[in-house]
Amino acid sequence: MSTAPSAVVFANHDVGVRCLSVLLGAGFVIPLVVAHDEEPHEVAAFASVVESAISHGVEVALPDDVNADAFVRRIASIAPDFIFSFYFRQLMRSPLLRLARRGALNMHGSLLPRYRGRAPVNWAVIRGESRTGATLHYMNEAPDAGDIVDQAVVPILPDDTAFEVFRKVTVAAELVLWRSLDALVDGRAPRIPQPEAQASYFGRRRPEDGRIDWQTDAKTIHDLVRGVAPPYPGAFTIARGRRLGVLRTAREPQRRERSRTPALYVENGSCFVDCGGGGVLRIVESDLDGMPVAAAAIDHALGITGSLPLGR
Repeated sequence: MSTAPSAVVFANHDVGVRCLSVLLGAGFVIPLVVAHDEEPHEVAAFASVVESAISHGVEVALPDDVNADAFVRRIASIAPDFIFSFYFRQLMRSPLLRLARRGALNMHGSLLPRYRGRAPVNWAVIRGESRTGATLHYMNEAPDAGDIVDQAVVPILPDDTAFEVFRKVTVAAELVLWRSLDALVDGRAPRIPQPEAQASYFGRRRPEDGRIDWQTDAKTIHDLVRGVAPPYPGAFTIARGRRLGVLRTAREPQRRERSRTPALYVENGSCFVDCGGGGVLRIVESDLDGMPVAAAAIDHALGITGSLPLGR
């Protein structure tokens, strides 16, 4: 790169930290990093963009609304070559996007056009996908719908949690950005339109969406458990009026259900659940009302004799 390009970076999470490092390592001038307040579960689990920016001597802004007139004027005064968004949660509008003289780009944690929207890694795991990835694309006002520059695939193994997959996606994002920078700066980066017929969109997940429907099959439940496993809020069920967190499970394909009615029971030091849609799950890690409880002790903790019927 003959002349150092400038970029305003909107970033969050590990993807934000690693991609910011890529830009700095490639010689970009970063006059401003824009971040937002982290949710409680994020503080311990994910790297801090704010801390990373400060450690590199980069100014940080934490605006409530990036599309507010005053903040748009602030970015206009910087006149950046690029705007980059790395896992930033606020949707940017056209007046802001147009300020990037050489392009406004986003790194999304899926293989676009599939899994547009929020929590793409979690949704991919919950829906039983065998792969996902990272996609670098130009931004417009439609969420995650702009032309693609590049993307990379990562595998989702049958027992991977969403957090483990997110770690893979972070590496994929770093690689995709690194190998795209020269073409972006030189103005020869591809712009591949997304095939709308293949697009899918998913919204934000809430903690209550982790409630297990035991009438479904073992694989569907297992995918939900690993898709929302800690540091995300976790899957749960209500048992005898108490919140039983089901944090990690294992499928037991060789084990036959005692009945097709969903029920939990402890046998030979392990806790099992017969699933209404077929199959048996073993609960590997759990908590009760937020306190860790050994799976083999769930029956004692809940006062179960024999088995406990489970519902929604």
